[in-house]
Amino acid sequence: MLFLPLVEEDEENICLPLVITVVSRYWGLDLPFSEAKEIAKKYPSMRGSIMIEGIELAERHGLASLILNSTIKELKKTVDMGIPPIVILPGIQDTVQHASIISGYDEVEKTIMHYLPHPDTVGAIPEQKFDQQWAEDGRLMLLVAPPDILSKVNPENKEMERSNRFCFISERLRLQRKLEDAINVLKKAIEISKNNSTALCLLGGMLNDQNSPDAVQYYQKSIEYNKQCYLAYRGLGNYYLKMKDYPNAEMYYSKSIEINPNRFGPIYKNRGLARLEQNKKTAAKEDFKTYLIQMPNASDRNNILEAIKEL
Repeated sequence: MLFLPLVEEDEENICLPLVITVVSRYWGLDLPFSEAKEIAKKYPSMRGSIMIEGIELAERHGLASLILNSTIKELKKTVDMGIPPIVILPGIQDTVQHASIISGYDEVEKTIMHYLPHPDTVGAIPEQKFDQQWAEDGRLMLLVAPPDILSKVNPENKEMERSNRFCFISERLRLQRKLEDAINVLKKAIEISKNNSTALCLLGGMLNDQNSPDAVQYYQKSIEYNKQCYLAYRGLGNYYLKMKDYPNAEMYYSKSIEINPNRFGPIYKNRGLARLEQNKKTAAKEDFKTYLIQMPNASDRNNILEAIKEL
């Protein structure tokens, strides 16, 4: 078990994610909040965190980083080295992903321990369940540590590490509305490592936003390299829903839900719409009900309740 500093959640800034603050303080470094606030001005009305901004802020102040695709075995080895890994995991309700710090593991209980920003609180999750959820986003593991300590970690695939970094950079460019630059960066990530499921899925998403049919091939390649890629299946569902190909939309939404039924509440509304268009009223009604259970504060709650009554 690693003993991580307690950090108040309200100290989080979109350009200084809580996980980066915690890990930096673990290494005895207080990152300047004022600098993070200045960077955040570039992203008005932004929700969530911009991980690459936090990573680069830490690097400017003396830490180093690696963005790896890992395994449970390597995760444990990293903890044994005294390095707290940051992992990318599925979100809940309408949050697609979230970052979590692994603070330890229990070989007897077969659990993985998560950092929680509350006194005397440890989040434990069964190892098998953790690995299943972690796999949905390619088992991404982010390490932030002093350069001399991080130099002891030797990634098996250094090209994939470079490719992963481009994925995080592309997300920043997308948020800055530099879409062509973001697409070019992702193409570079794929050139470096053609089997980077994350890069392929992200590129599929950006092309999907442009209603490009090329999105389909990138989503499918993403799934080829990661059969558990929830976001690629969901992306295909979204694409086919827009194209009014309702059977395919329903099929891909269902595949996402099979992988993780609780990851993203709005997917049930979308599958409900696809089913309604096929006159599958009973199934659509059940999906709309599940949507409201998973999204109790949904802005369209009243409209969905009306739709349920009519079915």
